Amino acid sequence: MKQIVLATGGGAVLLPENRRMLAERGRVVYLKTSIAQQVERVRQGRSRPLLTEVDPAVKLGEAGWSCGPPLYAEIADVTVTTDNRKVRNVAEDILRETRRFRPGSVG
Repeated sequence: MKQIVLATGGGAVLLPENRRMLAERGRVVYLKTSIAQQVERVRQGRSRPLLTEVDPAVKLGEAGWSCGPPLYAEIADVTVTTDNRKVRNVAEDILRETRRFRPGSVG
């Protein structure tokens, strides 16, 4: 079976069928990030079409967006907190945690 990394958008888990498919077809890694950290990242110039015409802090704090974290947590095999962390350290945590699922893998 071909292995891929699929990065979903924040709203992908809002539909139950999406959560079911994610949980059934692979390992789900939830990158847990606070709204404050998300706002900071958005302000660093990334293209976020749903956040261009609104205050990101307000939009990300709305009920429609804030229900995503519990839904990701519900299906996650691994949860890694990303706030104020270097990408390399987050990646190392993800690798370490996901290796638990592959018998015989070497750390």
